[in-house]
Amino acid sequence: MAGVAFSFDSFKPLVDLNIGIAKRLDENRSESFTLLFCDFSGIATNLIDTNLPNLLRTSDSIVHCEDYYFFVMPYTDRYGCAIVKKMIEELFAAPIPSSTVCYPVNGENTTELFDSLHVETKKNHVIDLECLYEVLDKEIS
Repeated sequence: MAGVAFSFDSFKPLVDLNIGIAKRLDENRSESFTLLFCDFSGIATNLIDTNLPNLLRTSDSIVHCEDYYFFVMPYTDRYGCAIVKKMIEELFAAPIPSSTVCYPVNGENTTELFDSLHVETKKNHVIDLECLYEVLDKEIS
C-alpha cells in the first residue's frame, strides 16, 4: 500500500477527476470520496514523506502546501476517514489537527468542497486554508 503524491497545483484536477468518476459509477450518491486535511506543523518533513504514503492505499492521493496535507480518498466515508486519521496520529504519536469533507454531502463540485473544508477547518482549528483558493484561482486564470 502506498498513497500517491501529487503537486499541490494538481489538487483541483484530482478532486475534479474523483467527482467525474463518482458521477459515472456511483448511482446511489452516497459518500463517494472524502477529503482529509491534516496540519503536520511541528513534524519533520522527512518523517512525513517517509512514513505517510505507506499508510494509505494506492488509490489515495496526497497533496501538500507547506505543513498542510490534503488526502483524496476514493470510496471512503467519514467513518473510514476517522480510522485513517487515528492511524496517522498513532504513526506520529501526536494529535493531528484535521478536518474532513465528503462528496457529495459537503459539496457538489470542487469549489463547494473546498469552501466546506475551509469553513470547517477555520471553525474547529482556527486555521485559514486560503491556499485552496489560490489553486482554484490558478485554473480560472
